[in-house]
Formats: sequence, C-alpha cells, structure tokens
Amino acid sequence: MGASTILALVTGYLLGSIPFGLLLTRWTGKGDIREIGSGNIGATNVLRTGSKGLAAATLLLDLAKGAAAVMIAQRLWPEAVNFAAAGALLGHLYPVWLRFKGGKGVATLLGILIPLFWQAALVYALLWFGLLLFLRISSVSGMIAAASAPVTAAVLDEQQIFPMLLGFALLVIWQHRENVRRLVKGEEPRVGKKD
Repeated sequence: MGASTILALVTGYLLGSIPFGLLLTRWTGKGDIREIGSGNIGATNVLRTGSKGLAAATLLLDLAKGAAAVMIAQRLWPEAVNFAAAGALLGHLYPVWLRFKGGKGVATLLGILIPLFWQAALVYALLWFGLLLFLRISSVSGMIAAASAPVTAAVLDEQQIFPMLLGFALLVIWQHRENVRRLVKGEEPRVGKKD
C-alpha cells in the first residue's frame, strides 16, 4: 500500500468521521442526539428534536463530507480515489471518536457518488427522496437508494466500480439491520413522528 493510498484512506476516514448530527444538536442546546429517538447521529434522528433546519443541515453536511473526501483525492491522489471514498463511508459508519458507533451512511454515500459516479448519484437521489416522500419510511428509502448504486453500475457496465459500490450498499443495509427487524414487526416509525 503506497503513501497516496494511505493518505487518501486516512483523509477520507477523518472527514467521514465528523459527527455533524451530534455536533449540531449539542451546539444548539438540543442535547445528545444519541439519547433521542433511535440514538442515531443522522438527519432522520435529528429531525426528532423538532428542528427541520438542523436535520437539513445534518443531511447536507454528511453529504458534503463524502463529496469532499472524493474531490480532495481526485485532486491530490487520483489513483487512490476509491480508498478515499471507502474511508469516508467507514469513517461515518464507524467513527473512532464515538467508539465506532456512527450513522447509517445514506447521505454520506450520496455525497461520495456525486463526484465519483454522477449517474448513480442521480438515480440514488431520485429514489431516496421520491420514496421518502411517498412512503415516509426513512430506512426503506435509504436502503433502496443504496442498493441502486451497484445496480446502476451494472446497467451502465461500470465493472471497475461495481464491487466497491456493492460493498458500500451492503454496509449501509447492514447498518439498518435494527430497522429491518422493526419493519418485519410493523413497528418502524414514519418520518415526522416522534417514535
């Protein structure tokens, strides 16, 4: 593993591991987001604080850190862009600062896709937000959006990026395993409800 690969991976991880949901809720006096709702640090749980603005800011910042990691690598270490992308997602999912208990990766993965594979990002965004508006179940829309990334790569014959996107999708779905259990039981909350 060369120096550029290590630098890209570490830079991606450090950017990805910034827990914007936790930081924003603390800075605005909303308390520790990990003690609210699902305990997750992402935008959907931030919405449970009652602040749509904070939830939107969390979503945009989580998206931006994924995009930033890829764009920095494209500029400085173009041969190691995929390592920066992987680092960003892993940093968000497993941040060292929070004892490796992070978010679910839906917004961060979209951010990664925007500069990396815009066609997949477009399909992802349309599915995520479209299904969210229609079903109002964040976990379902997020998992389907994540699964669409490797499917888009396969359809467009992007063989080099397909394995990585498949891995990313599986990681995001794995992070939603508690949501899947609640879905099976019919207990998964809809967006806009407190519980």
